[in-house]
Amino acid sequence: MAKPTPPSPLSSPHAIVCKFGGTSIGTAARMLQVADIVQTAISNGGPVVVVLSAMSSNIKAEGTTSRLLEAADDVMNPESTRYLDIVDGICASHLRAVDEALPVEAVEERARVGKEVRDECDRLKGFLSAAQVINEMSPRSRDNVIGTGEKLSALVFTSVLRSRSLNPTYVNLEKLIQKQFDAGTIDQSFYDYLSSRLSTLIGPLLPHSVPVVTGYLGPVPGSLLTTIGRGYTDLTAALIAVGTGADELQIWKEVDGIFTADPRKVPLARMVPFITPEEAAELTYYGSEVIHPFTMEQVIRAAIPIRIKNAFRPEGAGTVIVPEGWQPPQHAEVLETLTPKGTRIPKPGHAQQQHPPTPAAEEEGDDDTPRPTAVTIKDHITVLNVHSNRKSVSHGFFAHIFLSLDRHGIVVDLISTSEVHVSMALSPNVNEGNLEKALVELRKYGTVDVIRNMSILSLVGKKLRNMVGSAGLMFATLGRHGVNIEMISQGASEINISCVIEEEKASEALVAVHDELIVGIMPL
Repeated sequence: MAKPTPPSPLSSPHAIVCKFGGTSIGTAARMLQVADIVQTAISNGGPVVVVLSAMSSNIKAEGTTSRLLEAADDVMNPESTRYLDIVDGICASHLRAVDEALPVEAVEERARVGKEVRDECDRLKGFLSAAQVINEMSPRSRDNVIGTGEKLSALVFTSVLRSRSLNPTYVNLEKLIQKQFDAGTIDQSFYDYLSSRLSTLIGPLLPHSVPVVTGYLGPVPGSLLTTIGRGYTDLTAALIAVGTGADELQIWKEVDGIFTADPRKVPLARMVPFITPEEAAELTYYGSEVIHPFTMEQVIRAAIPIRIKNAFRPEGAGTVIVPEGWQPPQHAEVLETLTPKGTRIPKPGHAQQQHPPTPAAEEEGDDDTPRPTAVTIKDHITVLNVHSNRKSVSHGFFAHIFLSLDRHGIVVDLISTSEVHVSMALSPNVNEGNLEKALVELRKYGTVDVIRNMSILSLVGKKLRNMVGSAGLMFATLGRHGVNIEMISQGASEINISCVIEEEKASEALVAVHDELIVGIMPL
C-alpha cells in the first residue's frame, strides 16, 4: 500500500525546528545556555522554531511532569490537600527561574511573566480542586494537568528571549485539535491533520518572529500518555517540522549524539556522524535512547533530516539521521548551519555512518572495511519458554500464547519458535502480577519456564545485509568470552542481530562485541 501523501507545508525557507528536553532547560542557568543556542542559530540564517518540554532535573521523578502527575493522583484522595503544595512548589521553582534568568533592569518583563506563571498555577489549582470535589480525574483531565508544565516553561523562556530583543511569540497548543477523532482509529490522517494545523498556526510567524511552542499538543483522543506517551514533545516538534517544511529538526538532549555503544560502559565507543532511520529505530527499540521511532517516521517521510545534539556542548556537530535520497539545501548559509566545518555531507541515498577505523587503519588514514553501526544492551529482561504438551499442537498454538500475553498487557521484544516450542524475551519491568496471571493461562498449552535477570544484546547496521558471516563473528566473539546464549533472533529487516544472554555477563559482552566487530580490534 502506498504511503499517504504528507500535507503540503507552508513555505518557510531555511527554517530549523529546535526541540529542547526538560533537563536542557531545567534551571535558569540552563535556560540562558539554550537562549545562547537559539540566538546563534538565528544569527546563522534562521528562522528558528523552539519547542520545549517541561522543566526537569536529572532525576525524572523530580521533573515538572512527574510532579504534575503526582498531583493528579493525589486529587483522588478526598482528605488530601498535598496536590496544592505540589503546585505551589512548581510555581515557586518557575518564579525562581524568572528571577535568576531575567536581567535585573527588566522590571516590566519580570512583572509580566511572574503574573503569567502565578495565573497559570492558580488556574491549575482551581481545576484540581474541582476534580477533587466531583471525585473524577478523566484521561482528558490528566492531559490538561500535565500540559501546565510545557506552558510554564514556554512562558518563562519566551520572556528570556524577549529580554534579548529576539522578538519571540509564545504559542500555546492546548486548543490545537478542533476536530473529533475516534481514539480507537487514530492513524496517519490524524497526524497529517496536526501538521496542517501547525502549519497554519506557526508558518505565518516566520521569519519575523521566533515561535516558542509548548510541546503539549492539547487533549488527545484516548489521552496524551496512552496514544503518544511521554515522548509527546518530540512528536510535536516533528509535526511542526513537517508542517512548516523545515530544513532540519534538531533534538537537543544531554548527549553528544548517537554512539557506537554506550560510552559509559564501552571506553572505545565513538559518536556516529550519520545514521539511517532504520538503524536509529532499531537502536531505540533495543536500549539506546535516541528518538521514538514513530516521531522519527513523521519527519523522515517528509525527507527532513534529524540532528541529535548536546545542549551542554552545542559546539559539537551531533549525529544526523538522514532520510534516503535526502538532498542538502542549496543555500550556503543554511548549509553552514546544517553541516559544521569538517563534517562530510553524504551523497543522496548513501547516508551510512562513518565507522571508527581500526588502529592499523588509523595509521594508514583510511578503512573501507564494512562494519556494523552500533551495539546496544537492554537489561532486566525476562525469558519465557513455552513447550507444547503435544496434545495442543495445531495452528492455534501460537495464537493462544500471544492472545494470553496481550490480554495481560505483556510486551514481547524477541521471539524464537519451532513447531512445538516458543521462546520469548519480555520487555523490562514486566508487571509481575500480570505475568503470574498469564502464566496460569499458558500452562494450559504446555510446560512453561521463566528465566529472569537476562539481557538482550543487539548488533545493528544497515551494512549487515551485505556482511557475510557477521552473525557467526558475533557468536564466536561471545563464545571466546564465555558468554552463553539463551536465544537468538534476526529481524526481517536484516539490519539487526539480537541474542539473549545472562545479565551479569552483559557489560563484558557489550565491550567484546563492540571492540572486535565495530572497532576491529582482533583478539590475540
